[in-house]
Amino acid sequence: MASPPRPLSPKQIESLNSAKVGTAIKWMSKANTWLFKKSGGRLGNKFLRGAEVGILTTIGRKSGEARDSPLLFLQEGRRIVLVASQGGRATNPMWYLNLRANPQITFQTKRETLQLVARDATDAERDEYWPKLDAMYPDFQNYRSYTDRKIPIVICDPA
Repeated sequence: MASPPRPLSPKQIESLNSAKVGTAIKWMSKANTWLFKKSGGRLGNKFLRGAEVGILTTIGRKSGEARDSPLLFLQEGRRIVLVASQGGRATNPMWYLNLRANPQITFQTKRETLQLVARDATDAERDEYWPKLDAMYPDFQNYRSYTDRKIPIVICDPA
């Protein structure tokens, strides 16, 4: 049975949503992406508790430039499932806004690079995937408790 979410105090929630934390996430993501790409996925491919990391490439909705984001993922055959949690922050991550504007994405695992089309999970799919995602990375349950937003689950299928 899953343990109950770890609550955060209002001050911790405020800190989580601060510009400093946003900047830290941005720079850690850049470093992880660099390490992953330089090593061909041999380094930077795992996160806490052994959760697998891959690199999502979207097209910037304003810039039109390729944007890379290291993300935890669940793979089922050729399908990749992503969570736009951003650690439970109050806003959706930029990568999510980019793929909403242009759902044609690339996802690189340590084994392969996939050309995919992204979409939001239906309510039935959300019910199916949350238990699988929580089993893969239990902190997702905490992240959902930190925010009032409905954290998107993104289904990415072959193009």
